[in-house]
Amino acid sequence: MSLITYLTRIQFETGAIDLLASELALLKINRPLIVTDKGVRAAGVLDAVLAGGGLSQPAIFDDTPGNPTESAVLAARDLYLSAGCDGIVAVGGGSPLDLAKAVSLLATHPGALEQYAAILGGIERIGPDKPAVIAIPTTAGTGSEVGRAALITLEDGRKLGFLSPYMIPNVAICDPALTLKLPAGLTAATGMDALTHCIETFLSPRFNPPADAIALDGLARAVRYIARAYRDGGDLEAREGMMMASLQGGMTFQKGLGAVHGMSHALGGLKELRLHHGTLNAVILPAVLRFNKAGNEAKYAALRTAMGLSENADVAEAISTLNKELGMPESLSQMGVPADVLPLMVERALADHSTITNGRPVSADDYAKLFDEVSG
Repeated sequence: MSLITYLTRIQFETGAIDLLASELALLKINRPLIVTDKGVRAAGVLDAVLAGGGLSQPAIFDDTPGNPTESAVLAARDLYLSAGCDGIVAVGGGSPLDLAKAVSLLATHPGALEQYAAILGGIERIGPDKPAVIAIPTTAGTGSEVGRAALITLEDGRKLGFLSPYMIPNVAICDPALTLKLPAGLTAATGMDALTHCIETFLSPRFNPPADAIALDGLARAVRYIARAYRDGGDLEAREGMMMASLQGGMTFQKGLGAVHGMSHALGGLKELRLHHGTLNAVILPAVLRFNKAGNEAKYAALRTAMGLSENADVAEAISTLNKELGMPESLSQMGVPADVLPLMVERALADHSTITNGRPVSADDYAKLFDEVSG
């Protein structure tokens, strides 16, 4: 078994789900709340998790929406308290994992969720007194199982980040076999999310050479395996490669992300639309790569090397080509985003915590041009 300790405790291997019972015992969790969604439950994945943990009748919250909301956090928190739970097991993609982190926060931190948002000075308000979280990803994309943030849409439509070292799950159980039933479209979308994380964190101006090395290795894995996993969901080697790429993208969040996420976070808060985060990143990434190129020549050379491109290749065009191969939409309009919401999206993207670590400074006017470019 391969035990990795980087930011948190990580069990990574096919069959790692069988370690859940021992990890629960190490954390002294006797009555966990299971946070998941109805898709994971219907696919039978939750059954494998419960068996791995020896859990017969746990408290289960499976009403996680596609983009986790404040109301869902409060509902799950209330179940945690009423059921007398003493820890949380999150099972699913980024939405259940982020929701579980927020539930852990509000289980012990009083007051409104909003006060703990990073852009509102909430980082310092988050302390270590929180129930333990075990994160079990069933997609290879978000890296939330090792991430320090939970992205939650508040009742007023703002999608805000809740960041702290104390938000990182106590244990991540990464079992590639849990992703074998993931549909091709979701495989592509979540895979592009992982790939975007590796690129954006590498381009972040913050100084962190270890994170840079991890990001480039994760990018190389994503480029190598994403199309294989998309074409053949039963390719376990490709599934393992993508789960590691996703994990590595999450490991590099310490550097911060960039304008792609500033834009996708803003769009993800639209209540009237259910926009998949990874798909948004795929659509937006080429435009932001074109914008960030100026002044980042050395980093773009490193991206080309990691992606196996020629010396003078266009990185943004390579991503566009990959998007087409994976059946991704070509524009926001194809995803149903109306043009009249874009001014508000500019405002929210500019306020997003990811904007300050973009590969080059980005202004409101820059965001307006970027949104116009990707709107179609």
